[in-house]
Amino acid sequence: MSEEIQNFNKGIIEEFRSNHGKVGGMFEGADLLLLTTVGAKSGQERISPLAYQRDGERMVIIASYGGADRHPAWYHNIVANPKVTVDLGDGAFPATAVVHAEGPERDRLYARMAEAMPQFAEYQQKTQRIIPVVVLEK
Repeated sequence: MSEEIQNFNKGIIEEFRSNHGKVGGMFEGADLLLLTTVGAKSGQERISPLAYQRDGERMVIIASYGGADRHPAWYHNIVANPKVTVDLGDGAFPATAVVHAEGPERDRLYARMAEAMPQFAEYQQKTQRIIPVVVLEK
């Protein structure tokens, strides 16, 4: 991850924590969570601010990386260790990340996210890879 993205994420994380899960700017009004993973290579905790959508009791996140041709680092972390921590702004809890890399469930969940946040449809168009959907289960 570039230093620019790290600094951007750091600012979002600080604002998220200062405002009980609310942030302004380009993410104002969006449902955001902080996903804490364990680095696949480093073994260190990593925090990623991510847009999410509820699907019943589950939370759905998308490994879009802005439509890049590779998966985000947090995705590799959850593949290596699916035990994560989710912070919604009013408290954190442990969860298990379940990857839906392809298939009807992935397609259904991705379509719902793209309907709510159209940039996700654009991200899929920008890349040749099938962008995975990840479900966070308590």
